[in-house]
Amino acid sequence: MKNRTLFHFIFAALFMNAAVHAQANLPTGPFRIGYTNVDVVLSRLPESKVMQSELEVNKAQLEKAINETVKEFQEKLAAYQKDGAQMSDVIRADKEKELESLQARVQESRASAEQSLHHKQQQLIEPIFKKINAAIQEVGKENGFVYIFNMDAGQGTIPFILFTASEENNVTGLILKKLGVDPDKTDTAAAKE
Repeated sequence: MKNRTLFHFIFAALFMNAAVHAQANLPTGPFRIGYTNVDVVLSRLPESKVMQSELEVNKAQLEKAINETVKEFQEKLAAYQKDGAQMSDVIRADKEKELESLQARVQESRASAEQSLHHKQQQLIEPIFKKINAAIQEVGKENGFVYIFNMDAGQGTIPFILFTASEENNVTGLILKKLGVDPDKTDTAAAKE
């Protein structure tokens, strides 16, 4: 029993010590919480437009390769449907196998293209998100924010922040300025903000 009491006393002392140190590391003055919309910041960056055009070029190349395989499949299917009745069983079975193989290739090409496009998007967007995150960190430190939240949790999700009393804590404009983008420039992305 005494050991248990001693353990609780030591645990409480350590907990209080940690709490005191945690409070000592908090900034003095008002507790500031800011928010932004990372999707709006991303859409306003020139790098985002470059990324989109690069992805569109990549997608067009992948679609072209898939369409060539689809065209080959359709031509062979049309020939099979036209001449299939006159073919011997062995030749018909061979043509059916060839068509099945081509159809599988088309499906594999589509899946591979989708995966390749997703990988390319991740590869292109990662440095942009790092840049945005660095700007958020700088804005937070320079303006004394303890937390900066993202208003948009992603497409089809509920934003993390459900209520704001005023726009004064919206740091999206500060982040855009930090990234060298004029926050007052109107465009379709700003209208969504």
